[in-house]
Amino acid sequence: MSRLANSSYLKKWNVYATRRILEPAISTIAKECNVVLNNKVRPPTRSEILAGVHNKDAILCTVSDKIDRKVLDSAGSSLKVISSYSTGIDHIDIEEASKRGIHVTTTGSILTEAVADLTFALILAISRHIVHGHKMVTRKRWKFGWDPNLLLGSDVHGTTIGILGLGRIGSAVARRAKGFDMNIIYHSRHGKNIQIDNELGSKYVSMDELLEKSDFLSLHSPLNSETHHLINKSKLKRMKNNAYLINTARGSLVNELHLIEALNKQWIAGAALDVFEKEPPLPNNSLLKMKNVLLMPHLGSATISTRTKMAEIAAENLLNVLNGKTPIYAANL
Repeated sequence: MSRLANSSYLKKWNVYATRRILEPAISTIAKECNVVLNNKVRPPTRSEILAGVHNKDAILCTVSDKIDRKVLDSAGSSLKVISSYSTGIDHIDIEEASKRGIHVTTTGSILTEAVADLTFALILAISRHIVHGHKMVTRKRWKFGWDPNLLLGSDVHGTTIGILGLGRIGSAVARRAKGFDMNIIYHSRHGKNIQIDNELGSKYVSMDELLEKSDFLSLHSPLNSETHHLINKSKLKRMKNNAYLINTARGSLVNELHLIEALNKQWIAGAALDVFEKEPPLPNNSLLKMKNVLLMPHLGSATISTRTKMAEIAAENLLNVLNGKTPIYAANL
């Protein structure tokens, strides 16, 4: 762990940062605060978090850091704000934080377009065997030039995309799908989105119809008690056997054991996943050995411009709360 501060001896606030995110975030915070930073490449361990947050006024965390009641207890009564370098807040006990008057902030909509881009990259890659083709060439397994039967994939243009959760990211994916002349159907807890329907010709459908008609089912729901393992055996069985599951939201939206069964028994054609129930997946996870999956290391927001803007907002949220100002993106209070 490293301690960062400016030349001023007297400091007003004490901050624990779980990861070194892109600058100018940490240096900006350090101008006003004492910063205790986990300077390792890996995330902090549970014990390191519990020690790091002790008597801190603010926590700057990421989606991989579990901030629960025990962490809040360790922080003590001085804790005023948890600034998360993420859009989602399922890693934070927001109810308990609210009870204690602790502000929870997020990076809001900044990562929307980057995640939507990656979602469509996964759709194209899984359906057209992009990764298999690359490996065939680079590993010198492409022996005979053009082949009329080589790596035949599935069409994207003109097919049906089903979007589960038509929020900011789901809507951005729908706009990209329109460019591929896809039939856009969706299911959302908020019901119909008249604006998107008028703009894109999309259609709100029941959950059953979404499962049964989608050629590509893309998940964009938040993770909570209601959506945990939302995609399970019964739902996977309702999908087309030539359909693909795409998940760039949260790993636990999907019951991975049920997904593995669905892939093994060919209830669906394949899956493209940027997120997992446990990250990284355990070495014995069957998904790692499957040929009909495309797996990514949680890269949804991983562009330089997006991650930089996220860092700037995370820092500004934190400092705003400490200085009695309104955060840019508040998740509670």
